[in-house]
Amino acid sequence: MLAEITGYDAVSFQPNSGAQGEFAGLLAIRAYLASKGEGHRDICLIPESAHGTNPASAQMCGMTVVVTRCDSSGNVDVEDIRAKAEKYSDRLAAIMITYPSTHGVFEEDVVEICEIVHAHGGQVYTDGANMNALCGVAKPGKWGSDVSHLNLHKTFCIPHGGGGPGVGPCAVKSHLAPFLPRAFGGEGAVGMVSAATHGSASILPISWMYITLMGAEGRRRATQVALRSANYIARRLEPHYPTLYTGRNGLVAHECILDLRPLKDATGVGAEDVAKRLIDFGFHAPTLSFPVSGTLMVEPTESEALHERDRVIDAMIQIRDEIRAIEDGRLDREDNPLKNAPHTAAQASASEWTHAYPRELAVFPLPSLRQQKYWPPVARVDNVHGDKNVFCSCIPIGSAEDEPEAFSEPDVV
Repeated sequence: MLAEITGYDAVSFQPNSGAQGEFAGLLAIRAYLASKGEGHRDICLIPESAHGTNPASAQMCGMTVVVTRCDSSGNVDVEDIRAKAEKYSDRLAAIMITYPSTHGVFEEDVVEICEIVHAHGGQVYTDGANMNALCGVAKPGKWGSDVSHLNLHKTFCIPHGGGGPGVGPCAVKSHLAPFLPRAFGGEGAVGMVSAATHGSASILPISWMYITLMGAEGRRRATQVALRSANYIARRLEPHYPTLYTGRNGLVAHECILDLRPLKDATGVGAEDVAKRLIDFGFHAPTLSFPVSGTLMVEPTESEALHERDRVIDAMIQIRDEIRAIEDGRLDREDNPLKNAPHTAAQASASEWTHAYPRELAVFPLPSLRQQKYWPPVARVDNVHGDKNVFCSCIPIGSAEDEPEAFSEPDVV
């Protein structure tokens, strides 16, 4: 099923994550090149907009990473790729590209990029993390890509988050198939990348059922909804937050990057403040400061209803109005709902309220929140301080010595 959807010829289910899938794919490239007597090829071209796992995976495979530039529209710079492919022609092993890109745009020159790399003896790795913008619409294996990983926990319905479970199958064209991770006890140039031949096999029926029940038309529809959702959000928020990158036609792919950097310069309110404030509206923030520092990357996917998209848009518009109030002096630059967000029930119900803005604005910025309100249990924390001052939350050793019964097995009923 996955081979048909992607246009590749063989798939290994062994990798347990997208990062493991990348690792397996690059190992296949290295083993394939070695089998041709070209084991000296070790240069991997990676655009500066790539997922952070891309250069990490290449380094783990013993490759040398060479970064390529992006243009002002967020597209990879084809001429820079061409120049570096020529410069390292004798050593070029691969390029790792993401399609659509991490900047949320479709790379119009993806076929030309593949041709350039192939002409210099390299292989093309397409990061499959954004397959939910392609499923049923385009096949990486048909435009010249040699290998991809797929995030079944993103595009194909396996639950995503909480540290797992994840499945990151590695899909390849036929010439790389002999170099996929070998089975337990089997033979092959590439060893196992997971402890089991088929990885997290027990959860694969979820993706099998999703693909089967959705059918080709349903999967295509899911992709269309994901693309429309991202563009709907970008267009409705356009008067309030500029979208950093768009394609030639002014549209985005499956995600849009909201540029908050001008607001930071004008008011002191940054992307992190907006992220914290969204908690007061009941939302976990979008991706913060990636792939561009000072921005929010919104990826609604195909699963959010129109009502839910409108809720987050209303919240973002209200937040922009609060920022405007800071701009024109109606709210204090330091003591405002964004700088102090999120607000807990304990703060709002306390006898004393010390802020310059009303409690109602703090906890009920929109009328709809009076009908349904999420109350954050914890107020603003200092992220940087917490990251730099880690401490153990386990029971002290002394307590274990004094009260050993605290660690005894509970009675079984």
